[in-house]
Order: sequence, then C-alpha cells, then structure tokens
Amino acid sequence: MSSIITMSPIGIVHSPYKQPKDMPIQGKFKPGICAWVELQKEYIAGLKDLNDFSHAIIIYYFHKSEKIELEGKPFLEDHSHGIFAIRSPHRPNHIGLSIVKIEKIENNKLHFSEVDVLDGTPVLDIKPYVKQFDARDNTVSGWLEKHFQSTDKPDKTILK
Repeated sequence: MSSIITMSPIGIVHSPYKQPKDMPIQGKFKPGICAWVELQKEYIAGLKDLNDFSHAIIIYYFHKSEKIELEGKPFLEDHSHGIFAIRSPHRPNHIGLSIVKIEKIENNKLHFSEVDVLDGTPVLDIKPYVKQFDARDNTVSGWLEKHFQSTDKPDKTILK
C-alpha cells in the first residue's frame, strides 16, 4: 500500500493570518474576517457556477507544519488524543480543510469569510458545500462534546 501521490497547488490563500497563533480555532467563530484564494489562471473555468453556492470547502496543504505527530494535546484538553481525533496540522499528509462562506468571485479570485487559514497556504482543491450531502443529523463530536453547551454554540473555553 505504499505509493507516491504527487499534487500541485491550484492556488494560494491570501489571509490576514500570518502566524498560527493569530488564527481562530474555527473560522465560523470570526465571521467578519475575509480572505481570498488566488487560483492559477489555468483553473479559472473551474470557478464557473460556484458563485451559486453560499459556502465552499477549501482543501489545502499545511505548509508551515514541519513534523508528524500521531498523538497531540489540543489546547482544550490536558491529555493527548490520536491525530485522527483532533484537527492538528501535524498530520501524516499535512492536509487541511475549511468550510468558508463565499463572498464573491472575481476573475481568478474566490473571496470568502469565516477564514481559519494562514496567508500563503497552498490550495489543493475547492468543492461546493452542499448541505444535503455534507451536513449530518444526530452526530457525536467525541471528546469535544463536553466543551459545548449546545450542539451549535461553543462554551467560553473554545473561543479563548
């Protein structure tokens, strides 16, 4: 099962966040912050009809992560969890994804809000967020459940 996969970025994120410490835990908790993806010119046609959607999923490469950790201690916890149970950038393939709110599309630029991505991040793919496909009912958020007061509002600790 060992094979090499080669990918090339389709674009780059331009974001106000220059360092990981500056970013919110999730972009939806800072809805007024905006950024944009600047696509390489050869991918402009791929943006056709994306403006009909309210949200998109941006898949990217954690370019600032220089290590792999199979366990990590999230800032909300005092003990570690497996890498596949947390959202650390120190993953085996350093792949991240964010659900963002589409603000507008101009030429090769996808402007969005609800950003939690570093400036200069290489973008691997963009997909439309489709609530009928992507949202699930009756989900359980594992160890994070105790940090939420309800299913959609975090308690104070998650916003620190």
